[in-house]
Order: sequence, then C-alpha cells, then structure tokens
Amino acid sequence: MAIIITEECINCGACEPECPNNAIYEGGVEWAIADGTTIKGPITLMDGTIVDAEQRFAPISADIYYITPNKCTECQGFHEEPQCAAVCPVDCCVPDEMYRETVEELLAKKEKLHV
Repeated sequence: MAIIITEECINCGACEPECPNNAIYEGGVEWAIADGTTIKGPITLMDGTIVDAEQRFAPISADIYYITPNKCTECQGFHEEPQCAAVCPVDCCVPDEMYRETVEELLAKKEKLHV
C-alpha cells in the first residue's frame, strides 16, 4: 500500500529528497506523474483515469507535505523500507489503508515510472 503523511507532519522536508519516485510534494504544490520519472504520454491512474504524464494535478494537501499514491511504491525495488518513514523525525509517514497493493503491484508501478 502507499504511504501517507499524517497531520502530525512538522513540514521539516526531510522526506521529500529521499523519495526515489518523486512522489512527495510540499503542501500546496501541484504534482504530475512525469515529475522525477521517465514516463511520457498517457498513463492510467489508480482510479482508472487515463491522463497525460505531464498533466498537473491539484495538491492533495495545502498545509503539509503529501505523498501521491499514484507514484508511491513504498520504495520497493529501491530500498528495504520506505525512506520517508525512515527519516521522518515525528513518525508521520505511515501506511495508507485506502491504497492496498501487493509487492508485485508496487514493483510493476516502479517499472512503469522508471522505463
């Protein structure tokens, strides 16, 4: 499953540079699948919507850092554990119960993001 940043976030920013998928954004910043990935052209989001990888989306959070589940792979294929959780000083990077994915699904997402 994807990782979520809870309201306990102190906006320290330690998590953002650790994400190999560039799935973490500062509150209020728009996001795109293409940011920090090699993917181009049409992509299917987790909800089934087909969008262009360059399309910008509204921030998931306005006040704290956030993780877009469409890009989060829990660092599968990169690290032994989610790096955001490993560096978070207040332990606010936790599994997101709304997005359950198997290791195989997370690895497939990683391969799609980093062609």
